[in-house]
Amino acid sequence: MLNELKKRVCNLNKGLQKNNLVVMTSGNVSARDETTGYIVIKPSGMPYEQLTPEKMVVVDSEGNIIEGDVAPSVDTETHLFIYRKRKDIAGIVHTHSNYATSFAALGKSIPPVITSVADIFGGPVPVGPYVPVGGKEIGEAIVNHIGDSSGILMKQHGVFTIGKDPEGAFKSAVVLEDIAKTVHLALLKGTPEELTEEQIDKANQYYQHQYGQR
Repeated sequence: MLNELKKRVCNLNKGLQKNNLVVMTSGNVSARDETTGYIVIKPSGMPYEQLTPEKMVVVDSEGNIIEGDVAPSVDTETHLFIYRKRKDIAGIVHTHSNYATSFAALGKSIPPVITSVADIFGGPVPVGPYVPVGGKEIGEAIVNHIGDSSGILMKQHGVFTIGKDPEGAFKSAVVLEDIAKTVHLALLKGTPEELTEEQIDKANQYYQHQYGQR
């Protein structure tokens, strides 16, 4: 079971680079195994080209290494805190993708001016406060400010997305960057009108319950 999860996490980490969401060794994807509760996460500072399923690190809920002979991501404590507080999720993605992080740099949320913001995030993409990286404190800030959204911008840092599985968190990260780019371009031309709460709710309900194969 863990071997299959390692493959998924490895492929999704590589997908961050393929989708231009990270540069060099930044960013990470993790996933929680439903059976053991163990977390599979990208190793620290390892180039994406060198990643293999065997190099993924498995830790327990306290960060003790269960499998792996390399150090796990420096964001491991952040991921673990979120998993401990949010039993409903099993995947977390962290990136510094350009357009989304430009909003984070300004400490501004991404407004719901297009339906895809409502579809995926159910409203404005929230922004959390500045918190020093690499510890449980940023995990605590994420939990306290993300609300019902599947993504959050952390001020002057970057992007975190969550999901019921790592693929869901990955999708939110990819879509969030695309949304941020579109909203950025719209703001260059003027002041786009935000969707109303009724429009947001209707769009979100439609997407969540009717879009795709059932």
